[in-house]
Amino acid sequence: MECVRRAILCVGRVSLVVGSVLVVAFGVTTVPALGAPSETTPATAPNTDDCPHRTQPPPPIDASEVPAPGQPSPAPLSVPNPPIGGGLLGECGVALPKAAPPAPQGLSATAWLLADLDTGAVLAAKDAHGRYRPASTIKVLLAILALRSLDMDQVVVGTQDDANVEGSKVGIGPGGLYTNRQLVQALIMTSGNDAAHAIATQLGGEAATIARMNTLAQTLHASDTRAASPSGLDGPGMSTSAYDLAVLFREAMTIPLFAEVIRTEEIDFPGYPADPTTPGDSDRPGFAIGNDNRLLYTYDGALGGKTGFTDDARHTFVAAAERGGHRLVVTLLHAEAQPVRPWEQAARLLDYGFALPHEAVIGTLPGDGLAQPEAVVTTARPTSLRTAPTDVSNAHDRYADTRTLLIFGGGLVVVALLAGASRFGRKR
Repeated sequence: MECVRRAILCVGRVSLVVGSVLVVAFGVTTVPALGAPSETTPATAPNTDDCPHRTQPPPPIDASEVPAPGQPSPAPLSVPNPPIGGGLLGECGVALPKAAPPAPQGLSATAWLLADLDTGAVLAAKDAHGRYRPASTIKVLLAILALRSLDMDQVVVGTQDDANVEGSKVGIGPGGLYTNRQLVQALIMTSGNDAAHAIATQLGGEAATIARMNTLAQTLHASDTRAASPSGLDGPGMSTSAYDLAVLFREAMTIPLFAEVIRTEEIDFPGYPADPTTPGDSDRPGFAIGNDNRLLYTYDGALGGKTGFTDDARHTFVAAAERGGHRLVVTLLHAEAQPVRPWEQAARLLDYGFALPHEAVIGTLPGDGLAQPEAVVTTARPTSLRTAPTDVSNAHDRYADTRTLLIFGGGLVVVALLAGASRFGRKR
């Protein structure tokens, strides 16, 4: 009880750290808001000035990329010279338009890129052609292939092989009936690896699908991209770049159904029947699935996006948003969830991009032939990466509002606990 009384005397200080207060007498612990900037550990985005990933991603931390017995390790993809999109995109530091303000702080992504979704103008980037693992963002490439190859009204029967896939699943079951439209929705909205498997089966199987994905990537001039699995699970030779991810997403957004699915918040998904070989088994009813892209729910003008994560890839993300008829795409690769989560890092970059003048260009996405004005390439790391500049990001402001509420609420909670503690102390 004395611990709590001392806490009350210092309620202002306790409230400031209410997210980590432990009220020992009652075993009550409060958890800090997810994604809140760390007060002790600033973000340290890896320095890529020396182009450490020009040819291939960072070394894997597990055995996911060990080739199958008898299979050789894939050689790194060739590096185009000059760089696709313009010479400045071959630089590995932060590249910004001339006279542009500094890039937002608080970014842990090792590589990122901002581009105009309509004109193809690249506005800013860091290690644009550096090679990293895509994780589930590669499902954008699979979705393009599926949407252009399959009948979306065709009904597919789920299999046990679909249900047995590794990683994230939407919940496909053997004997379930699913349209290809529903499989694409599950692929994009909830990153279902089981949906990826069901789609790949129709496209000729996993090996054939991977080959078709890689052919499509090269056709789109995504020269840093090589799929090793349909779903984004890490495999030998897997890679993409911040530039390529923007290229793929831009292409996907030309398909009306993709643009519709990527911004859909929730749908009903079918269940599947009982296993007739299991006594007492019952039918699995249908259920609702939601879009796992938090940016869609929180960012004004969000058009949708795709998340990804594996232990080797870390967090990956691609998304788009629109303001005043101006549409931007943002990509992040090899990001961490601190000091803020990847979708919040994307929000900061989008705010930055929307604040730039329309003539701000450092390069182009393929096929647009835009002029490439001079730009400034910066290689120095920011001195602090805790909070975003107020003129280009509103993410920190949202956290400030949240902290204010927590501070006030924390004080009330502690006061209430003291009152309750006095009563409970008498009963003991």
